[in-house]
Amino acid sequence: MCGVLHGCRDASAVAARFVGAGWSFSSSSWNGYELETSWCQVEIDPIDGSKILLNGVLDPTRLDELARLLNSFGLPYELELNDEDNVLVREIRG
Repeated sequence: MCGVLHGCRDASAVAARFVGAGWSFSSSSWNGYELETSWCQVEIDPIDGSKILLNGVLDPTRLDELARLLNSFGLPYELELNDEDNVLVREIRG
């Protein structure tokens, strides 16, 4: 799974929102974080301007749950789910 969060420069603020929702986190770089729950593991890193890149793996049956969580954060986003052959399976925008 990969995606982009729009309208936020600070990955630490996004990580704090995930932690508030019960996820665990660790620092993965100077400005990036690894976020994890029982069904998803993603890294978030700031990219151009006010965007944050999400990249990782999740239980594909729970993509909508991740989208609902991102909706609750109030940040626009795009998510893409690819299969093991890197074929696009589903895309969600919120």
